[in-house]
Amino acid sequence: MTDATDNGPVLAADGSPLKRSLGRALRRQKLRALALVAPLLIFVLITFIFPIASMLFRSVQNDIASNTLPYTLQALAKWDAESSDLPAEEVYQAMYFDMFLAAEAKRHTRLGTRLNYEQTGISSLFRQSGRKLDDLGKDIERVLGKLNSDWKDGRTWYNLLNAGQGTADTELLNVQRNRVVALTDRSVSGNLNFSPSAEMAELLPATTKAYTVWVVYTATQSDKDPATKSPWEAIPVALALDLQTTDLSGYSGTAADLLIQAQAANLPLPTFTKAFAEIDEDWATAIPWKTIQTHSGIYTSGYFLNAVDAQKTPQGIAWQPEDKQILLTLFVRTLIMSLVITGSCILLGYPIAWLLANLPMRQANVLLILVLLPFWTSLLVRTSAWKVMLQQQGVINDVLVWIGFVADDGRLIMINNQFGTIVAMTHILLPFMILPMYSVMQTIPPSYLRAAKSLGATNWTAFWRVYFPQSVPGIGAGSILVFILAIGYYITPEIVGGTKGVFISNRIAYHISSSLNWGLAAALGTILLAAVLVLYWAYDRIVGIDNVKLG
Repeated sequence: MTDATDNGPVLAADGSPLKRSLGRALRRQKLRALALVAPLLIFVLITFIFPIASMLFRSVQNDIASNTLPYTLQALAKWDAESSDLPAEEVYQAMYFDMFLAAEAKRHTRLGTRLNYEQTGISSLFRQSGRKLDDLGKDIERVLGKLNSDWKDGRTWYNLLNAGQGTADTELLNVQRNRVVALTDRSVSGNLNFSPSAEMAELLPATTKAYTVWVVYTATQSDKDPATKSPWEAIPVALALDLQTTDLSGYSGTAADLLIQAQAANLPLPTFTKAFAEIDEDWATAIPWKTIQTHSGIYTSGYFLNAVDAQKTPQGIAWQPEDKQILLTLFVRTLIMSLVITGSCILLGYPIAWLLANLPMRQANVLLILVLLPFWTSLLVRTSAWKVMLQQQGVINDVLVWIGFVADDGRLIMINNQFGTIVAMTHILLPFMILPMYSVMQTIPPSYLRAAKSLGATNWTAFWRVYFPQSVPGIGAGSILVFILAIGYYITPEIVGGTKGVFISNRIAYHISSSLNWGLAAALGTILLAAVLVLYWAYDRIVGIDNVKLG
């Protein structure tokens, strides 16, 4: 059949070609269906897909070092971590100005916490250093104030470094704006009433850069007028640094006499290497610098390495110390115990599902209510009940002692171990195994068994050769459901598992809520998700996902 006749194409009632009319109708139907699904799709994307993707991205995200210490990392890139020498003086100098800004923005402790995941003690090192950095600038401030009181006036600094009607270094201003944005995660839009002088950026580069970033931060984050405020202690330090090398003989602009006077005074500027060593002796070792350099990339594999009990070092990948290797053990324990719980649910749930499918309707409904009854009770209450029942002075041990099965001084330890976790989780997840099997068994005609028996099969043969194969899809559906739920449980193992019965999910919860190491938590979650997908793929290859049914 074609869309044409002897006289031309087949036409619709409105006179247009039938093929085109059908195409428009199909497009309208698809758009209508999409409009109906769109609200749910958008809701799922916003509340489920995007948050999960954002969280998983944290497993490789590592821009905190480059955002906090941009100039330090540039200088540190030239340092060979394999050598026995400490970084050059320029690295310590860059660290001073980077950390000063980070300390003022209260962001240096975040970087310290991040690096502390890799090297214990760095968090306290950063916190202590941030409190003492301004001491170096106060000495220079006092000397400048004695030379001329104008240095105490914020307008002196503003007039000196502001371009005014002259040429402005807009590139420097944009760089410092972006630096503050990256550090604070806040907007720096708005008029600063300041543009760094291109002349001063060439004559006093460190001072102009330090003052510009102070202006951006003060005007946008503190909401103050930088023209009337005295700058941070780091700006006099930068001035002293510039005056050591700059040539002022050809300068006759704003505050030229002040600059010449300050240069002649030979401002007291100790080496930055010595200053950091006086703050904390750890800065005089290579350990913190190696840690900073190793974990300075925007993206990192460090979280995934930590998730498998390894670590990233300047020499490459290495195993964690033996006393810290716990996560691989937890992964294996989680998979094995989840399989055991799944098997327990199959053994206990299959007979119950068979009874539900074969009992008369009235009795089956009563039994189904008993199966669903746990859903009407809080998960926390059910888990706490098992904690009471399984403890050494609990109900089960009391009954065993009463019937003489165990001695009173030999009560069984059934809590705070793997046994307690398996028992409690089997009880909690059992309905999720029973219901899929029951829905499949309901579809198996009883006449099949009668026919098998009429042909001479025993009860066992009829069940094993006829009934059981038809119930396997229900077992598969229940197993997938129970296993996926079990592998991610953390409340029940936390309450009844102790130290030997907890899962990897408990570690994920710990890093999210307690240690706040979200990167490692995301890496652990990503590996767990990948493991589930691999097992799901293996199940599909061996059994076939098409054979899984819910009735």
